[in-house]
Amino acid sequence: MKRAIYPGSFDPVTYGHLDIIHRAASIFDELTVSVLNNKEKCPLFSVEERVKMLEEATKDLANVKVESFSGLLIDYAKRKQIRVSVRGLRAITDFEYELQIAQTNKLLSSGQLDTIFLTTSLEYAYLSSSSVKEIASFRGDISKCVPPFVARLVYEKYGYV
Repeated sequence: MKRAIYPGSFDPVTYGHLDIIHRAASIFDELTVSVLNNKEKCPLFSVEERVKMLEEATKDLANVKVESFSGLLIDYAKRKQIRVSVRGLRAITDFEYELQIAQTNKLLSSGQLDTIFLTTSLEYAYLSSSSVKEIASFRGDISKCVPPFVARLVYEKYGYV
């Protein structure tokens, strides 16, 4: 069985994330979308809220499950007995950053964790969770960035709904 992890903060999940999830789910028998609990960041949504958002957004994908984790990805992957991490790339600057992380994970895992890069579809290449939050904070329209239920949740966080 081919299994992979798609780790990230997903704060909030965007159409770009969902593009990568759908495409990775078509490649792997099982895809675990793993929400990172990073205590050094101040996310808009709690880990539990992000997991629920992703569960709702991926409910039509039978081979996708959503979990959360903290700590090093290599330790989490080892516990799950998964040897492939999926990462999305929007631009060359993403590649430089992601390549460094992939090489570090490969080294620290003694070669046990490989990373596969999927380039984001062109229609989502501009999109990031940070830009969604910034647009929403000024009451901007994020309907082209996130599913409707996510947009409602984001606006609620900013007190606009």
